[in-house]
This record gives sequence, structure tokens and C-alpha cells, in this order.
Amino acid sequence: MDGDEVRRALVRIAHEIVERNRGLQDVVVIGLQTGGVWLAERLVAILREIEGTAVPFGTIDVAFYRDDIGLRPVLPEEVTDLPFDITGRTVVLVDDVLFTGGRSGLRSRLSRPAGGLALCSWP
Repeated sequence: MDGDEVRRALVRIAHEIVERNRGLQDVVVIGLQTGGVWLAERLVAILREIEGTAVPFGTIDVAFYRDDIGLRPVLPEEVTDLPFDITGRTVVLVDDVLFTGGRSGLRSRLSRPAGGLALCSWP
């Protein structure tokens, strides 16, 4: 995807988030280190443009939660920074890699309905 296509996709995703949640009151956005962070930052900026309100933003390093952890050394890449409580919140996880499998186990664990977390992937 080129820059314009990424922006259009993020605008569509942002509108979908606003519509499904009837606003952004309980929404937080978390970018998975490292590539998901820049996408999440852009998504948060677009959400602010649409709704005129700031959305809590954080980052997670998922190095220890990968499915392929035994196949390569575990090297935490970045700091996890979640300056807010996610209890009872709608968490939007943003990642730039959806199909390699390394993080699929993490996504499946987080998408269980028990925590009220709705996880969606966009190709």
C-alpha cells in the first residue's frame, strides 16, 4: 500500500471504530512494537480529527508472547507503555503484521470474549 492507500484505510477504520462504539468514551488504542506504533499514532490522530477528542494511546512490546518464541532469540525491542487502565475499555490493538503467524497466538488469546475485548484485523 502506498501512503494515500494507508491513510484511506485508516480513515475507514477510524469511522468504523467510532460507529461501533457510539463514540470514543471507552476506547483506547495500543500499538504493538514496533511497526504497529506508527499506524496506531496515525489512527489516534484521525480519531481526534473525527471526534474532536483525544483517545488514550499506549504501546506494547510483545516479544515474549510470540508463537515462534522457540525458533529465534527473544529480544525485547521497545518499552511497553500503558499509562491507563484497560479494565472495562474497548482496546483497539494495532499491528503492521497480520499474516506471518508470530503474533497470531497473542491475538487469539486477546480476542477471547471474556474480557470484552473485540479484536479485528483488516488486511
